[in-house]
Amino acid sequence: MPSQESESYTHGHHESVLRAHRARTAPNSAGFLLPHLKDDLHLLDVGCGPGTVTTDLARILAGGQVVGVDASETVLEAARSHADALGAHNVRFEQANAYELPFDDDTFDVVFAHQLLQHLSDPVAALREMKRVARPGGLVAVRDADYAAMAWYPESAGLTEWNTLYHEVTHAYGFEPDAGRRLFSWVLQAGFDVAGTVPSASSWCYATPTDREWWGQVWAERCVESNFARQAVESNLADDVALEQLAHDWLAWAQAPDGWFAILHGEVLARV
Repeated sequence: MPSQESESYTHGHHESVLRAHRARTAPNSAGFLLPHLKDDLHLLDVGCGPGTVTTDLARILAGGQVVGVDASETVLEAARSHADALGAHNVRFEQANAYELPFDDDTFDVVFAHQLLQHLSDPVAALREMKRVARPGGLVAVRDADYAAMAWYPESAGLTEWNTLYHEVTHAYGFEPDAGRRLFSWVLQAGFDVAGTVPSASSWCYATPTDREWWGQVWAERCVESNFARQAVESNLADDVALEQLAHDWLAWAQAPDGWFAILHGEVLARV
């Protein structure tokens, strides 16, 4: 089983990455789960990042308890600050390895993971661990993007090259960027009963001038400053000049008055 130290998060925790993560909320990132939540449930968020979704879920589960875990203590500090600023008293954050969750069997009513499995070398093992800490009758809910299914307009050779490079970098480190389409299969491989499993899909779209400028700037910075850039260079898949060009291409796309970018996500609700 991979250790926590063996994983190398493709995006890292550069400010450009955290800026994108902080825009995530329960409605835009866990909409498929929300109809199944009740006020008094005990929920675990695995790979919680800066905790915006986690704290939002704690607000919804006002009579319950929410725990967020992440491998990075630095990002957990940001999550705690966010929760404190909002006065969320029913949420706590702990450092943990997704493969070795520090909880007893049958602890949580819901185990949630958003954009996590695409960054793990053994997503099925992580799903088995989520299943272990979920109570019988509880839910494991996972959602991941699918990079090959991303679509944009106008056509951009630069964005096509970025998408190809992203696949090459993540595959070089043993991760699966097209996780969204594989979630259903991974859940079944982890031992969940197909009769209690509900796959679905949803999307994010960046097309308004504000959203387009924000998304283009986020990825322009990631192309030259995030862990993705470092891994691309270390893997000899790109050099600084090529990455600078990709950043320029992202900014050029964002300036198109008819620019549009969509991200398809796979989702699965699995009954334990």
